[in-house]
Amino acid sequence: MPTTATRHPCSHCAGPMPLLARADAQTCSSACRQAAYRARRRTAQARVAAERASRIPVELTDRPRWVRYSSRKVPLRVDGRFASVTDPSSWSDYAAAEAARAGEGVGFVLAAGDGVLVVDLDHAVDGGRVLPWAQRIVDALPATYMERGRSGSGLHLWFRGTVPAGRRIRRGELALEVYADRRYIIVGDRVPGTPLELAELPDAAGVIASLLDA
Repeated sequence: MPTTATRHPCSHCAGPMPLLARADAQTCSSACRQAAYRARRRTAQARVAAERASRIPVELTDRPRWVRYSSRKVPLRVDGRFASVTDPSSWSDYAAAEAARAGEGVGFVLAAGDGVLVVDLDHAVDGGRVLPWAQRIVDALPATYMERGRSGSGLHLWFRGTVPAGRRIRRGELALEVYADRRYIIVGDRVPGTPLELAELPDAAGVIASLLDA
């Protein structure tokens, strides 16, 4: 005696499937198919937001200051065209930059008036260990969001603060840069255990100068 295969219900509304629906159909109508797609998209967006919240402070991801970057560290728009650190129309919000496929990753543009400052320690990590000169600087500054640069050997410390102008300092093995405007920073992996927020760094220029004199 022939048997009739049991039809599964609609994956979205749980209602019965149409009699003539294909065997591999998952939804009972185009409306349910579109609704299921929107639901999957919301789930994916929520997952991305959760991952983002675990590694980049909201005070950065909430700002439309994001670009992509090329293998030569050139800033790019999300469509792959060149971006400029002085042209806000070439920047995007974090979600668009993260979702884009141009270039190799995302970067944040430092802009005047935002009050976001980055202390960049070059060649500060060797074999997974923070070098003594860099550790001394990290310990002397307030605990803040910190991530490793693309090379894996640099450290970026992010603060709320400003400086009159960017500086690049080389003294022996010490290699320090500080910027708050007209610069973009490639955002790498958060250093485990560091805060997911930016610490205040008042009189940043004076603080940096005191570290170099120590």
